[in-house]
Amino acid sequence: MLRYPRTAVAAITAALTALTGTALSTAAAGAMAGRTTTIVVAPEGNDRNSGTADHPVATLTRAQHLARESSQTSDVVVELTGGTYSLTKPWRLTGADSGRNGHTVTWRALPGQTPVLSGGLKVTHWKLRDQASNIYVARVPKGVDARQLYVDGALAPRASLTISRDDVKVTRSGMTIVNPALNYLASLPQQNRIEVESQNSFTDRFAPVQSIDGSTITMQQPAWNNNNWGYDTLAKPFAGGTLMLQNSYAFLRSAGQWYLDPQAGSLYYKAPAGQDPEASDVELPQLTSLLQIGGTYDHPVHDVAVQGIRFEYSTWLQPGTSTGYADQQNGAFLASAYPQPADVLTSCQSGCREFEAARNDWHQIPAAVQVSAASGITFTGNTFTHLGQVALGIGNDANAHASGVGLGASRITVYDNTFSDDSGAGIVAGGVQPDAHHPSNPAMANKDITIKDNLVTKVAEDYKDMSGILSTYVTHAVIEHNEVSDLAYDGIDVGWGWGANDPGGSTDYENRGLYDYQPVYSTPTTLADNIVRYNLIHGTKKVFHDGGSLYNLSASPGTVMEGNYIYDNHNTVGLYLDEGSRYVTMSHNVIQDAGVWAFTNASSTNNTNDNTFSGNWYNTGATQVATGSPHNNVLSGNVQVSDGDWPAAARQVMDQAGIEPGLRAATGHSGPAPKGSAPHTRTP
Repeated sequence: MLRYPRTAVAAITAALTALTGTALSTAAAGAMAGRTTTIVVAPEGNDRNSGTADHPVATLTRAQHLARESSQTSDVVVELTGGTYSLTKPWRLTGADSGRNGHTVTWRALPGQTPVLSGGLKVTHWKLRDQASNIYVARVPKGVDARQLYVDGALAPRASLTISRDDVKVTRSGMTIVNPALNYLASLPQQNRIEVESQNSFTDRFAPVQSIDGSTITMQQPAWNNNNWGYDTLAKPFAGGTLMLQNSYAFLRSAGQWYLDPQAGSLYYKAPAGQDPEASDVELPQLTSLLQIGGTYDHPVHDVAVQGIRFEYSTWLQPGTSTGYADQQNGAFLASAYPQPADVLTSCQSGCREFEAARNDWHQIPAAVQVSAASGITFTGNTFTHLGQVALGIGNDANAHASGVGLGASRITVYDNTFSDDSGAGIVAGGVQPDAHHPSNPAMANKDITIKDNLVTKVAEDYKDMSGILSTYVTHAVIEHNEVSDLAYDGIDVGWGWGANDPGGSTDYENRGLYDYQPVYSTPTTLADNIVRYNLIHGTKKVFHDGGSLYNLSASPGTVMEGNYIYDNHNTVGLYLDEGSRYVTMSHNVIQDAGVWAFTNASSTNNTNDNTFSGNWYNTGATQVATGSPHNNVLSGNVQVSDGDWPAAARQVMDQAGIEPGLRAATGHSGPAPKGSAPHTRTP
């Protein structure tokens, strides 16, 4: 059900004004006080109906048609009754679905009910296939593929086998098996379904097998080549990490694992002892996105709200294709082939000139819910769960949007939503390609994005390199009062580009050859005036040591990160300013039990300069901040405490960080706990 009762129009108006800092226009305010057209949708409705409460329509498509007819002359509220709306294709809102003439269009749950927009297939009719191993099989449509399976509301692990990096030797074409215990791999069927996953220092890489002959494993291209050059590669990770073989029936060795054979239309599940999957809710995702909100730069989608809807069950198939997932950082990856030096396995394991030619072509993981070329869009009280990719993507590059139009997101508000059990990041705002940082069209700029009072927990479960919330090239992103927890990598990350796209460029990237392929910019990027405050960040860095719980990358003039509470980050970095970070202020944060509480990745050639750490409190951890010339980073008034004796001002930050007190009681969240107490978290 909805997690708190919806207020009257006047209260909503006041809340949105407070969130965005912009009062509604006279026309919009007048419209809200005027006529409203209400359309009701119900799974048991009929599209021949009129859409009233007594005669609801059945589909979003029909409701969308009716909404378009009314949006020019009134506000439109489309109310979805509880139940599951099984999507056969993504739901798409274009410029024609905007509120027009000062009106708004709201898609929301009927109060007290929970509509579920699902891209999944419920799997039933399980039969015991292998009694000794407790493996069951069920029929699914032939040709359906997915990288995720959800059993009783939780992500089930794919069939996998952890191996030692010493078991194989990496070659240009694949791997040579060194450990004879793996020789059986050559006898396995459907070898091109098998994948290698490599969890490194900050990258999480996937590459599929082509064939296995004796001890020779040949990998699919360009996935293999792209995963083996650059930085923190599969061949030579900076600090080791787990190596796995995945996605073969032969790897069904642990309870709860599954394997899908699309060719045969067979789904296999190794059930825990005493569990019959026929008695469980087993969902196989079929769609690669659920909602696409996208217009054009001339005709953006605008004045649309989405409230109280549950988005479930999607997948993303790219890593299993011949391009794999050649991860570079935080969901950016190489998606095509590039010329490489012949000695790439030795000459390009920590960057090389040829690698820089690919940098401006990195792609982003597409989201289950996508927003681009849009303005005045709000998401309130929704749940994004069981999604096989990024949950919500706002103004990402065009390659991450099914509409083919990326960026261009302004006045977007994401308020009081829950993100959990998702394979990628909870929220990604902004792009990484040149039009993101130096737009060729002013309408491409991402700006005024508010992310507030959201719970982001246990996300990036498959693509572990991703943070809970990522904002790249955005002007005035406000990220406040969120709780971000239970992550393999970082909590909240801001910025992109390693300083290479900032005015004057970077000596590091001049030396690496990047400017053979792009200009040295003389103007600032769109990354500026961002606010990250009062967030509760905990349970981060479970897999990857590199990065930080709260992190910035590149120059971000006017950016302030203040009043955040960080704990349980597995003895890693609390506040991390990476390459090219400039003009960032980190103040009045509480960092508890970190290995390094404050860090600048600074050298004489990367411009990690002119930042301020002031008035922060920490109890453990080194201070690794480059001060003095040429860096001019400032440490001022920071206090180390001992024995849990946090000053009153620090305790106030600890109490106020995270979801605001006014929402905690309504959502079952009792707030953060100081040192010595058991921390509390909201149940999704």
